[in-house]
Amino acid sequence: MTQDLGNNNPPVYILMISLHGLIRGKNLELGCDADTGGQIAYVVELARALGAHEDVAKVDLLTRLIDDPATAPDYALPEEDIGQNARIIRLPCGPKRYLRKEMLWSHLDQMVDQCLHFLRHQGRLPDIIHTHYADAGYVGHQLSLLLGIPQIHTGHSLGRAKRERLLASGRKANAIEKQFNFNRRISVEEEVLKHASLVITSTRQEITEQYGMYHNFDHQRFVVIPPGIDTSCFSPPGRKKPQSQTQQEIDRFLSEPDKPVILTICRPELRKNLKGLITAYGNSPQLQELANLIIVAGNRDDIRTMEESQQEVLNDLLLDIDNFDLWGKVAIPKHISREQIPELYKLAARRCGVFVNSALTEPFGLTLIETAASGLPFVAPDDGGPQDIVRNCRSGLLTNTLESTAIATALVETLSNRKQWRQWAKNGIAGVKRHYSWPAHVEKYMKEVRYMLRRDRKRWRRQQAITLNSGKSHMPLVKKALISDIDNTLIGDKQGLKKLVEWLSQNKGNLAFGVATGRPLESALSILKKWQVPLPELLITSVGSEIHYGKNLIPDIGWANHIRYLWRRDALAEALSDIAGLTLQAPENQREFKLSYNVDSKLMPPIKQLSRYLNELQLHAQLIYSHEEFLDILPIRASKGHAIRYLAYKWGLPLKSFLVAGDSGNDHEMLVGDTQAIVVGNHSPELASLKGMEQIYFAEKYYANGIIEGLEHYNKSEAGKTKPQQAEKAVDHV
Repeated sequence: MTQDLGNNNPPVYILMISLHGLIRGKNLELGCDADTGGQIAYVVELARALGAHEDVAKVDLLTRLIDDPATAPDYALPEEDIGQNARIIRLPCGPKRYLRKEMLWSHLDQMVDQCLHFLRHQGRLPDIIHTHYADAGYVGHQLSLLLGIPQIHTGHSLGRAKRERLLASGRKANAIEKQFNFNRRISVEEEVLKHASLVITSTRQEITEQYGMYHNFDHQRFVVIPPGIDTSCFSPPGRKKPQSQTQQEIDRFLSEPDKPVILTICRPELRKNLKGLITAYGNSPQLQELANLIIVAGNRDDIRTMEESQQEVLNDLLLDIDNFDLWGKVAIPKHISREQIPELYKLAARRCGVFVNSALTEPFGLTLIETAASGLPFVAPDDGGPQDIVRNCRSGLLTNTLESTAIATALVETLSNRKQWRQWAKNGIAGVKRHYSWPAHVEKYMKEVRYMLRRDRKRWRRQQAITLNSGKSHMPLVKKALISDIDNTLIGDKQGLKKLVEWLSQNKGNLAFGVATGRPLESALSILKKWQVPLPELLITSVGSEIHYGKNLIPDIGWANHIRYLWRRDALAEALSDIAGLTLQAPENQREFKLSYNVDSKLMPPIKQLSRYLNELQLHAQLIYSHEEFLDILPIRASKGHAIRYLAYKWGLPLKSFLVAGDSGNDHEMLVGDTQAIVVGNHSPELASLKGMEQIYFAEKYYANGIIEGLEHYNKSEAGKTKPQQAEKAVDHV
């Protein structure tokens, strides 16, 4: 698919994001719950292996900080080194306690902001963002849009495929939507697929049969890189047959412990289809005669204290064991550590057994690779990752795991043919070494990354000739921001504006330029183009109800979600429809989070009276009155001032680093407080009351010349991005 483009570029900084489950550098608690499984092992090992590669400067694996008495204190450590140039970074997101992945959605915008804060202190932006699963995909998508950094995505499990398999197994649509929040997840997956520069899968089948179900599927952006595993601890059993503690823990369940074993290792969740496996075993006397069944379904102390979904799976499992009267034939230990797993594989191989993955769908198949490396044949779903693993390792059978009879037939076939069993065991050991080593995985990964970055750099160079704002955003690294109203502040005097634009160009990189206007976005862009103002990095429009960024006009989704609180637009419009002196402005001035009116000041009731009227109706809104002729109705959290404070938080800039300029009443809130404010000489009477306030400078000059006068004032008194003398020279020069 790609060509090797050499190693002439500096080593890359990779930001990996994997949010759910319990992530630490050693002693992984795989199987402790439904979210801590193969993905966790993969991302930790991938980060560690990438960090050791010569083309990688560093790898940061970002995850959620968990400070919960029910979990180990490791997960509350903000930082953990996991190898050469690799570390885990844990950031607070939502409540301190552990949350299952379906409960994380409402907290993901906070994680976007936390990531931006973290990156501000790194002094260098990542070259790529690699996200894992839909929740991290959402966060990485927002960061990629905001920062102009390419996103790589690995889905691990896909909502559409999982929903189909659950429906096929007999689950009700309403029940699975309530439990798994598929609509939200699939919508996010569609957006990530639409945006990502590269999508990595472990198998070809994932691309065609699973991602192919999505509307935004684009085959050209996919690449298959078989997963790597650390095979150092997985090996076939030796000739000696030591009586290990692991064996003792298993054999105490069994009446005939020396029989071959059917081994399964998975988390106690519905899609792992343990019910289908126990039904296959319970309905087959031949299978019960051939082998015992070992089920390692996570770790537990008391089923009654586990998550409801896990309780359901384990309770059904125990009831089915009793229903089929399988006592003495089934081992279901309460505690098996990650360190004991290799010994379990060896035990099953020593007894000429078989590993079974009975999941409804298996996109990855880590346990199958571990199994093959241990010389143990397997039976797995004829779906997803197992198809490629069987093709590469030739060490097992695929079957339709939706049918318990098909599972039983495949297990009987594997256990009954001893000659074929030995060939599968031999093939698996060789196949894993050839196809699933970490060095091979990382080398192909970096080859794809180099190609992707070279392609993106070429695209950036082409765009650079068109606009000054192409390429990677420098927002996280700026020291100051200048935010100006447009009408009668930024524009109004062409010569003054030309000087200000030249000054902004000289200070680009240290200072972000933005506008804050009552105009809707389209109108703001039109007037800026007319006055030949370069596209700002920040656009606060519609009186602070919308925020967009840069050349691609990326909307700030976090801001939209934030101001949606208590907003009832239709009810507000109805309540104000009969108020004297108010006339709705043209449709183009109305927005999702803004109602705009023309005002007859002689007829309209006082603003305080209007506010009381809306409160009596239990309607919550801000009323912004400006120029004695306009009234804007906004959500209570929306305004230019609130937007600037939100930006200060989001991008990690102190409010005093924001220079704001305005001329009218709808600028009032952004001018007061800790910002450094400039009121231009041609201001409206509504701002006269601000005279004499600290950190508000009233310029004598009009329009852009007034902004320049304010900049001179602040540069003389502050140690900002340049020394005062240099700042004065810069202003004098323009």
